[in-house]
Amino acid sequence: MTPQTRPGLPEVDPYVSPQLDVAVRLNANECPRRLPDAFFETLATVVRELPLNRYPDGQMTHLREKLAERAGHSFEGTWTANGSNEILTELLLAYGGPGHKAVVFQPTYMLHSRLTWLTHTSIVKFTLQPPFAIGARDVAAANGVKPHVAFVCSPNNPTGNAQSLEAIKRLAQGSDALVVVDEAYIEFGGETSQPLIEQHPNVVVVRTLSKAFALAGARIGYCLADPEVVQNLQRVRLPYHMSSLTQAAGIAALKHAGEAESLLDGIRAERDRLVEALSRMNGVTVYPSQANFVLFTPPNGTSGKRVWQALLDRGVLVRDLTAMVPDALRVTAGTTEEVGRFLEALEEALAA
Repeated sequence: MTPQTRPGLPEVDPYVSPQLDVAVRLNANECPRRLPDAFFETLATVVRELPLNRYPDGQMTHLREKLAERAGHSFEGTWTANGSNEILTELLLAYGGPGHKAVVFQPTYMLHSRLTWLTHTSIVKFTLQPPFAIGARDVAAANGVKPHVAFVCSPNNPTGNAQSLEAIKRLAQGSDALVVVDEAYIEFGGETSQPLIEQHPNVVVVRTLSKAFALAGARIGYCLADPEVVQNLQRVRLPYHMSSLTQAAGIAALKHAGEAESLLDGIRAERDRLVEALSRMNGVTVYPSQANFVLFTPPNGTSGKRVWQALLDRGVLVRDLTAMVPDALRVTAGTTEEVGRFLEALEEALAA
């Protein structure tokens, strides 16, 4: 007998971000450079002393203290998990679920919708038009459906624009929904919603060490919230969900925060270089970005999928987002050499 899955599961494709063996990989919004050797020396020293025969600290006390200190937030209102996606899942487990609904503003981070399905939360989708800013009408429409959770990504993935604090504040004021502000790219631009938490305890800010801290391989995310929200997350989290090794990597990275921050100016410069160069290409539409990536579309009549393949044929991998924005591709701000190779490959692809 073949066991039956939950209804609808066979129709859902696995979430896969292609990691192909190419010379220039600019599809995953990763930091193009690793942290300096001093970080790895610190981490190696700590790992050698870890009692891996024992379970990790289930409260992630030291890591949460360092995250709270860096953010200027209370320890009780700071929580961490294996990547921001696990934080988002825990928030939906605590505030979503059967009989509850979430709202998203598309195009946006596709995991928001996927995780609502995973947690049996119903979803209401609102579509934004360029420049993809959440306006007063969008807020009113979202609050009108009386959601239990509202997702805002700022700066938004994949469009790159930051949402206004006023729009987020209106979302929080207009309903008792948990307003989840995904700030995975906040170190690159935009204004944080963290100040809203004190007056609006239904606001939660979610961040990651994957992007600006060059720790995508360590999988560390965290949130800043009202302490009551963190208490509810403790009710749904898995026991010992964050390994001693992961906690050690986060603590070591925070000790070297200055070195991580020194990488940011170069990444922003390459992002701005991408925007400027793409804007000069005949017929290419480029969207302004405050993140570490740029969304663009080729000239009218040119298939985005064909351009994606042409770039891949030239050893450059970008993200195909044609299913979210017609013919759109997203390119990460990589090193100076990587960006140069992308621009050269794109010129050739468009000419062909």
